[in-house]
Amino acid sequence: MDRRVLLAGVGGLAAWTALRPSASVSAADRTPIVLWHAMSGANGEEVERLTRDFNASQSEVTLEAVFKGTYPETLTAAIAAYRAGKAPHVVQIFEVGTGTMLQAGPAIKPAWKLAEETGLALDPKAYIPGVRGYYSLPDGKLASMPFNSSTAVMWYNRDAFEKAGLDPDKPPATYDDFAKAARTLASKAATPIASTSAWMTWIQFEEYAAIQNLAYATENDGYNGLGAELLINTKPFVDQLQRFLDLSKDGAFKYAGRDGAPDAVFYSGQAAIGFGSSSGRADIVKNAKFRYAEAFLPTEPALNPRPNNSIIGGASLWAMTAPKRSEAEYKGVAAFYAFLAKPEQVALYAQNTGYVPVTLAGYEATKQAGYFDRNPGTDVPARQLSRGELTPNSRGLRLGRLPEIRAILYEEIEKALQGQQTAQSAMDGAVARGNRVLRDFQKSARG
Repeated sequence: MDRRVLLAGVGGLAAWTALRPSASVSAADRTPIVLWHAMSGANGEEVERLTRDFNASQSEVTLEAVFKGTYPETLTAAIAAYRAGKAPHVVQIFEVGTGTMLQAGPAIKPAWKLAEETGLALDPKAYIPGVRGYYSLPDGKLASMPFNSSTAVMWYNRDAFEKAGLDPDKPPATYDDFAKAARTLASKAATPIASTSAWMTWIQFEEYAAIQNLAYATENDGYNGLGAELLINTKPFVDQLQRFLDLSKDGAFKYAGRDGAPDAVFYSGQAAIGFGSSSGRADIVKNAKFRYAEAFLPTEPALNPRPNNSIIGGASLWAMTAPKRSEAEYKGVAAFYAFLAKPEQVALYAQNTGYVPVTLAGYEATKQAGYFDRNPGTDVPARQLSRGELTPNSRGLRLGRLPEIRAILYEEIEKALQGQQTAQSAMDGAVARGNRVLRDFQKSARG
């Protein structure tokens, strides 16, 4: 396999009677399976909790969870292990690796195929729309097992809003509202920085496209084939970048770096509005010395009066193959998948980590437990992921080497923010360079 390719009904899933082990099996006869993951800190402790609970719930399989570093490091380790014939049974892969993993050929066993071979009851409709859409194939089958999903939200400082004369109970609902609020916050000097955005390529362009029902790339955002080409130099995307260029020029927006670097700018109290991942709640709860709130991302009514769902961040689980891997091992992976999908496990994992409940039943279990009532705003991510109609433009992106394309877009945005080029030139450059990456990926995938 080309290394570049590998790099580059609610309760249905919980039904696992066919996979339930016999209590008569001794511990010595358990089938060992290994999960490689990228969760550290408190999230890593939660993976260990899941592992212990799964092992205690049955007597045929012993799961070992192994931390392998960051998402890219975990992927690289899995690639090396596969090439050596020693791949883990399951590996956690971040969402932007989905397009690449689908071209991994015999290295993976898609979730739908694992279910077909083992008897696992795998119902894609059990998942909330934004999660289901991202990890599904064009025919609706699940390619991987949803695990830790988040989405992008707008965090804001209620104290700063009050100081600027804005209603903290009415956060900006549209991008025009956001721009107006940011300029008001700047003029009133409510905080040193009016607004900032983490993960700008994801939130302000990928999420923007999904919610406004805009095509990000041809071939249904890559779902229909490897020949996709970027469409982000069209007017809506150029206007979106121009909005932030204007706000930056007016002192109402500060670009504070790539990916999650700007998160601390918000929770330290420097910025009144901070776009970021919903999974950042733990850091905000721990560090913020002000009253904060979580809101839906702004919309663009002129483009889409009935906004669609947002798309996810986070990761999913992929079953891997290896020489002489037994039927019992694959059945053990299926049993673990079924355990993870039980409503009580989905709910507990979400409450312990801040990720969204990925199934409809898990969401309802979390709601019934009173978690959303005790923690206002924590239902925003799941509600946003479930809003509106899931369309070909709001499922997510199925583009190979998407992390590299994001890096290119960052470079072009940064040049525009520095006054070196226009918004149109920036997006034209991102499309031209990004399409070269896609063609290279297409060539390598066809081998």
